[in-house]
Amino acid sequence: MNLKLYKPLCIFDLETTGTNIGKDRIVEICILKVNPDASRESKTWRINPEMPIPLESSQIHGIYDEDVKDAPTFKSIASKVMEMISGSDLGGFNSNRFDVPLLAEELLRSEIDFDLNKFKLVDAQTVFHKKEPRNLGAAYQFYCGKTLENAHSAEADVMATFEVLDAQVGKYDDVPNEIAALSEFTFHNKNADLAGFIGFNEKMEEVFNFGKYKGQGVKAVFQKDLGYYGWLQNADFPLYTKKVFTKIQLSSRF
Repeated sequence: MNLKLYKPLCIFDLETTGTNIGKDRIVEICILKVNPDASRESKTWRINPEMPIPLESSQIHGIYDEDVKDAPTFKSIASKVMEMISGSDLGGFNSNRFDVPLLAEELLRSEIDFDLNKFKLVDAQTVFHKKEPRNLGAAYQFYCGKTLENAHSAEADVMATFEVLDAQVGKYDDVPNEIAALSEFTFHNKNADLAGFIGFNEKMEEVFNFGKYKGQGVKAVFQKDLGYYGWLQNADFPLYTKKVFTKIQLSSRF
């Protein structure tokens, strides 16, 4: 194994009802937990999203309403998911932009706290796009010399993603093999939330990335316009983003 792990790394993949982080739901999740001694364990859950799966989504991942009508809800298995990823770092393919934010929403919706600061995030797609811009199937062929069968099956994708990430670390001298450094390498932009609504300025203070206060410090805005915080909490923002806003708002009182 080329990766140097000091704690477990959980590579995971989601199949979902769509691509809206705030509204769509998980229909399948697979987690591959790789330990520092290179031992592995994996778990796959089919999930009833409690909403219809759009046909265009089913045609991509092959999971239809009938397939999950008797499956557990995410809330019923959320504690098992959290137990598996706790104490680990997280990785995937396009995971920083999609899988991690959507998983955080599902956990928060299930009343299980998700704190981004407890995890290092690594994204094999970012390494790939920086080095060999293509998709997962092409990455698997390029780095591993294999054809990806059953693409868009969560299990097939997550197994391929781990092999790709491990091969990337072995191929490039300037791609770090330790998770903390690899996490930095795979981040596009540093944000305070998962969806990118809250960024940082040069002083590492949270700033708005949108709206009428774009570029201004969140804490300073809440101190002069508390009503804006109330509007944000009632608006259609992801739960994790609202959690960060609340944390900043509480600190703005002092």
